[in-house]
Amino acid sequence: MKITVLGSGSTGNSILISTEKTKVLVDAGLSAKQTLLRLGEVGEDFEKLDGILITHEHSDHAGGLRVLLKTVNKPVFISEKTYDSYLRPKRSKTGEKEAKMRAKMLTKDNAVHIESSKDFRIGDIDFEPFSVPHDAADNFGFVAKNRGYRIATLMDFGYFTTLIKQKLKDCDAIVIESNHSKDMLMTCPIYSWELKQRISSNTGHLSNEDLSEWLTNDFDGKARDLVLTHLSQKANEPHLCKLTAEHALQSRNPLFKAETKVTISHHKTPTAWIEF
Repeated sequence: MKITVLGSGSTGNSILISTEKTKVLVDAGLSAKQTLLRLGEVGEDFEKLDGILITHEHSDHAGGLRVLLKTVNKPVFISEKTYDSYLRPKRSKTGEKEAKMRAKMLTKDNAVHIESSKDFRIGDIDFEPFSVPHDAADNFGFVAKNRGYRIATLMDFGYFTTLIKQKLKDCDAIVIESNHSKDMLMTCPIYSWELKQRISSNTGHLSNEDLSEWLTNDFDGKARDLVLTHLSQKANEPHLCKLTAEHALQSRNPLFKAETKVTISHHKTPTAWIEF
């Protein structure tokens, strides 16, 4: 099993999980053009995809889906609540037009309804989903499993719940959000106070500092790779984000040292493959 983050950030998120038999695109927040280009960059053919998995309906995770389905005729695995929310954009003339186009592309024929708390399988990859706190209809993270390997992926969540901490144990790799620096967020001149409050809330996005606390105190140290995703382009800085995570790993109790490699994802380019 192997994984690459095709792109991640406020402008769009998409991940590819692959085995010798199965290839699953997780989220379609990049434009259709960029998704196809980046699949090519990592040496994959879109025609060999086995499905598209949508974690929630927000535009940076599903905004490219409608146009992508014109080219990629594959099943879309999506929860019923997320499906309903995706087909109901904001009320406006533009939103009504978009809703009709989405309903035309994502139909009952190509939508496979999953549950955010019930295991499911795509090809030879088993998915163990779990709910995460975010202001979406039914957002979830998951652990992808194949041949004994476990890769966890979760973005867009406000804080570490007991369930999340439990699901992240015994993983070989973890793809996780490290959205903002708390200080940078609060002093960002572009964001409104309301937006700052949303981002920093329990149903918003995870900060570098909150990730650091988990790495120091609750991470079991077993994951060989940690990929940091969904970095804010206005309220974070890649070097700061990586240094904060690496310092947290170095600050762990000497009895529980972790030999974990930290990788930063980028909104414009795919990460290197992480293989098992």
